[in-house]
Amino acid sequence: MNKRSSRHKNKRKNTVKRVTSSFNPLAAAIIIVTATILLISYCILYPQNAKTTLIIYVCTMICATLILAISGWIYKNKKTSVDESDIIKVTENLNTEMIIWTDDFAYVYINKKLRDLLGITAEYSDKMEGVWTAFGITNPDPLSLEKIVGSNSYESTFRNPSGSLISIAWSTSMVKKTRKRALFLSTGFNLTELKKMRVNLASANDFFHSSMELAEIGLIMSTDRKVFRASPELAHMLGLKSGTINVNELRSIIHPNDRLQFDGAIRNKDISAAKTIEMRVKSADGAYRWYSFRLKSILGSGNNSPLFGGAVIDVTQKHEKDILIERLAYIDDVTEIANRNKLVVTGQEIFDSCKILDYSFWIIVLDIDRFHIINDTCGYNNGNYVLKNFAHILYKYVTPGGLAARISGDNFALLLRDYGDEEMPTRTVKSIQEDFTKLAVDDFASISLTCSAGFSKMPEDGNSFLEVMEHAEFALKSNTGIQGSVCGYEPSMHDSIIGNTELEKALALAIDNNELQLFYQPKIDLTSGRIMGVEALIRWIKPDGTIIGPDSFVPIAESSHLIGKISEFVLNEGCRQNKLWQKMGYPPIVMSINFASSDFYQTDLKEKVFEALARSALDPQWLEVELTESLALSDIDFAVDQMNKIRDLGVKLAMDDFGKGYSSLSYLQVLPITLLKLDRSFITDIEHDNIAYEIVSAVIRIAKSKKIETIAEGIENNVQESILRMAGCDYGQGFLYGQPMPPEKILEFFEKNAKRDIKR
Repeated sequence: MNKRSSRHKNKRKNTVKRVTSSFNPLAAAIIIVTATILLISYCILYPQNAKTTLIIYVCTMICATLILAISGWIYKNKKTSVDESDIIKVTENLNTEMIIWTDDFAYVYINKKLRDLLGITAEYSDKMEGVWTAFGITNPDPLSLEKIVGSNSYESTFRNPSGSLISIAWSTSMVKKTRKRALFLSTGFNLTELKKMRVNLASANDFFHSSMELAEIGLIMSTDRKVFRASPELAHMLGLKSGTINVNELRSIIHPNDRLQFDGAIRNKDISAAKTIEMRVKSADGAYRWYSFRLKSILGSGNNSPLFGGAVIDVTQKHEKDILIERLAYIDDVTEIANRNKLVVTGQEIFDSCKILDYSFWIIVLDIDRFHIINDTCGYNNGNYVLKNFAHILYKYVTPGGLAARISGDNFALLLRDYGDEEMPTRTVKSIQEDFTKLAVDDFASISLTCSAGFSKMPEDGNSFLEVMEHAEFALKSNTGIQGSVCGYEPSMHDSIIGNTELEKALALAIDNNELQLFYQPKIDLTSGRIMGVEALIRWIKPDGTIIGPDSFVPIAESSHLIGKISEFVLNEGCRQNKLWQKMGYPPIVMSINFASSDFYQTDLKEKVFEALARSALDPQWLEVELTESLALSDIDFAVDQMNKIRDLGVKLAMDDFGKGYSSLSYLQVLPITLLKLDRSFITDIEHDNIAYEIVSAVIRIAKSKKIETIAEGIENNVQESILRMAGCDYGQGFLYGQPMPPEKILEFFEKNAKRDIKR
C-alpha cells in the first residue's frame, strides 16, 4: 500500500482495522522445535524437575493452540475478505460512481467520480453522510436501506455544491455476508445529461406538436405505401379512429374525381422532388374538404426502407377564396363549364397519370354544325342559349376523373375514362346528338341542330395531351362538310400531309436561323394621298434567295405550334422597325400586324403586346392589330374581352376581310374596333357591280356612324380609288400603291411619297 493510502487508512474513523500480521507455519515450527530441544535439554540436566517441566510444557502448548484457534476464528469473522488497496486500485478512477459499504457503515469507500459530484475529498470524515446524500436520503432509517438494497435500479437525486441537480440510478449488490454485517457494492449510472436530453426532447416534441396543431398541418408517412401512419393532427382532421390507415381506407375517403391523381402519386416510384397534389377528402364532419398533399420519397439509410409521405394542409378556405380567380382563369362565362385553359392543364395531368397507371382516356372534340347561322338568324342571346344547353348535355356524360370543356366558339371537348369499350366514343356522341336535336323547338324549330365529332385515345395517340387533342381535332376536320359525322383518329390520316413534315422541320430551322423577314405594304389616305401606315406581312427568305409566301408555311406553323414564335417575331420586329423609321426622321405611321387564332386566344396576349411596345419604346398609337372576322367571332365573349384589353393599352384594332365570313353588321355594335377593312371581293368589280357598290357604301356609312374608320384592300386602279373616295372610304391598300416590299424598298416609297406631297 502506498503512503497516500496508508495516511488515508490511519485517519479514517469507524472502519475495520486491517490485520497487521499473519500466521507463519515455518516460524511456528522452528519455535516449537527450539522450545522442545530446550525442554529436553533441561530435563536431562535436571531430571528431578522433568515431570513438572513436561506438565507445564503440555499445558502451555494446549493454551497456545487454543489461543491460536480463537484468534483465527476472531480474525476470520472480523476481516472483510476485501483488501482495501485492491478496492482503491480498481474503483478509484472508474468513470462511474461507486460506493463500497457495510450495512453498519463500519466500512465506507467512495470513489473519485462520486466524490467530485458530492464535492468531498478522500479525507472527508463523515462518509456515512456522503452515502446518504448520494442515495438522496434526507431522513436515514432502516427502511431506506432495505429499499436501496432490494432494488435493481434505485434512482436518487441530489444537488452538487454548485447547486446543479444530479440524478443517479443505483444498482446495489451484496458482496459478502457475515454474522454481524453485510458488505455491499453500489454502482451508479449518471442520468443527469440523459434527463436534460429527455426534457429538451419533450419540450421540442411539445413545440413541434403545438406548431403542427396551430398551423393545422398533418403528417402522413409510410415505408411500403400500403400502410400509412398519420399524425394526431391529421387523424383529428380526417376523423380517423387510430393513427394507422391502409391505402385502401385512405383512397375510400378521397373524392372519386380525385382518386386518379392519388393513384398516380402512390404508384409513382420517382418522387425525389416534392410533388404537391390537391384533393377533396372526407373529413371528420363527414363533408369533403380540400387538402393539399405535399409528398416526397426519401431514401432510407442502410437497411431502412425508404419513407414516403409528407405534409397535409386543409386548403378549403383558400379554394373558396380562389373560386372567383379560378372562374376567370378556367371557367367559361357563357356555358359555366371548363374552358380551354382548364382542359389543357387537367388533360396533361390525366395524360401523365395514364402513363404511370396504365390507364386510357378518350378525348372527343365536338363542333356545333353551322353555328354561325344560329347567331345570324336567331340572335346573339339565343346563340348563347344553345351553347349553354349543349354544355349541360355534355356534362351528363362525364365519367369520374373526366372533364367537359368549351374550347372556343362552338367547339367543345369531352374527356372520358376508357374501360375497354372501343365503341364508347361513338356511342356517347350519338347520345349527345340525340339530346341536342331535342333543343330544336320554339325559336329553333326551323333549324337543324346537329354536331360533329372527332376522337382520339390517350396516351396511345400522342406524346402529350395537346398532341392527342390535335389528333382528335384532325379527325373532326377530316369529315369537314358532313354534318353529324363521328370520326376516330387514324395514323393513316397523316398520309395527306406527309409532304408537310419536311417543310415543318425546315421552317423550324428557318426560325432559328433568322430566315423570316417582314415585308411592308403601304396604306394610303384617300383624301390626301399621303402614306398613313403599312401592313407587316411575313416572308420566308431561303438562303438561295427564294421567297416563300405565308400561304405556304403559315398553315404548317399553326398546326405544329411554330405559329407562336412567328407571331412573336412579327410583333417585336414590327414595333422595332416602326420606331427605327421614326428615329430616322420619317413621319410617324401606323404599323399593322396580324395574329393567328391560337395567339389571339392566349390569356397573356396583352402582356406580350405591352412588352413589345416597352422593348421598342414605340408609342401604342402607332401599332395596330388586325383580326380576321372569323377569328374575332369564333368566341365573341372572349374576343371582346381580349380586344378591350388591347385597346386599353392605346393600340388600334382593325377587322380584316370584313364581309368575307359571317358578315353580320350587328357585331359592329359590340366589337371595340377602330378600323374596318373591306374585303377585296367587294372592290374587284366595284366599278361594274352596282350591288357591290351599294354594299360598300352602306358598310362605310354604318362604320362612320359608329366612328369607325374604313380601308379598302385590293385597290388596283384609279377608278376603284375614285369610287371609294366618293363613297367616303378613308384609306386604301393595294397594288395601285405598291406591293409588299422589304424595308429598303419601303424607304424608297417613303421618299417618293414625301416628294409627291411636296409637289402638291
